[in-house]
Amino acid sequence: MIEYVDAPDAPVRPLEAEVAGRRVAAHATPYGGEVGGPSFRFDPLQRRLVARRGSGRVAVGPADPESWARAFSRCPAGPVLVGPGCPAEEIRGAGLAAAEGAARAGRGVYLLDPDPAGIPAARGSSLTAIFCWTPGREDVAERLAPLLATGVPTGALLPIIPGWTDDARFIEQWWARLADAGALFAAAVAATGGGDDRRLLVEARARLDPTSADTFFEKAHHSDWEFAVREGLRLFRAEAARRGLPAMPPRPVGAGEPPGNSAAAGWLEERAVTVEEDEHRAALFHGAARWIDEAGRDLVPVVREGNFGKVFPFGALTAEAEAAFRAERLP
Repeated sequence: MIEYVDAPDAPVRPLEAEVAGRRVAAHATPYGGEVGGPSFRFDPLQRRLVARRGSGRVAVGPADPESWARAFSRCPAGPVLVGPGCPAEEIRGAGLAAAEGAARAGRGVYLLDPDPAGIPAARGSSLTAIFCWTPGREDVAERLAPLLATGVPTGALLPIIPGWTDDARFIEQWWARLADAGALFAAAVAATGGGDDRRLLVEARARLDPTSADTFFEKAHHSDWEFAVREGLRLFRAEAARRGLPAMPPRPVGAGEPPGNSAAAGWLEERAVTVEEDEHRAALFHGAARWIDEAGRDLVPVVREGNFGKVFPFGALTAEAEAAFRAERLP
C-alpha cells in the first residue's frame, strides 16, 4: 500500500550538480520517497540506480505554486530540476505547482520523468523534459508522446553501464526507438561504479534477466569499468552524430534570465562535455557557466562594449566565453 502524506513545506534543495551535462542550481521533489513502480529507477543527479519499495509513504509537496516560488527564490541562480513525477499527480497536483512556482521565480526548468498532468500550460522556452532509462522498460514512445504533444522539448537520458547499455547494438536500438518516438534529443551519462552501485545493478539485472546474471556479474565486477564507460559514451555520441540529433538537452530559459547569458552559459556547458576527460578544464567551463548564471545582470552590453574581460574571473576562458556571447549575434 502507498500512503500519501503532506510534506511540511515545499521540498526544494539548493545544490550544485549536473543533469545530462547541464547545470542545475536546485532540485524540487514534489513526491518524496522511493515507493511504487517500477522496482528500479535511474537517478541522474547521483548517476546511479535506485531501488524502490512496493509500499510505504510518499511525502507530497504543496499544490500552491507560491510556496514553491518562495523556496526557489532562496536558491542560487540558474535552471532547476523538478521531479520525478508520480501517478498521483492528477489528484495531488504537486508537480504542476512546483513547475509553475519555478516559472514564477524566473527559472528555467528541467522536468524529470514528468507526469503529463504536471505540465504548465504557459511555458515558452522555459521547460525541457527528460525521461531516464528504466531497467526493463521499452515503452519510450508511450512515455515521451504526451509531452511531445504539448510542444515541450522532450528527450531521454541513458546511463552507460558496462555489460548492459554500453555496446553498439544496444545503443543503436535504443536510439532507433527514440527516433521513432520523435525525441528531440538524447543524452548519455557515465553510471557510477562504486561497490554498492554495482551490487544493485547486478541485483536488477538478475531480476530482469536471470539467464544473463552470471555474465553481467563478471562484467560489472571484474572489467575495466572506466574504459568501458568511455567507449560506451564514444559510441553513443557517434550514433547521435550519425542521426543528426543533439546529444544534450536544450537549456530552458527562465523569464528572470537574460537570454544572452543563458545561451552563453549553455554553450560553456557543452564545451565542458567535449573536454570531460580533462577534469580540470571541464570544471573551469562549468564554473564559468555558473558565474554567468549568477552574474545578476545582462552581460550582453558588457561584451558589446569590450569590457567583459575586466569582470570575467576565468581569464583562461575569456576568449571562448566572449565567443559564446557573440555567437548569439549581439544587438
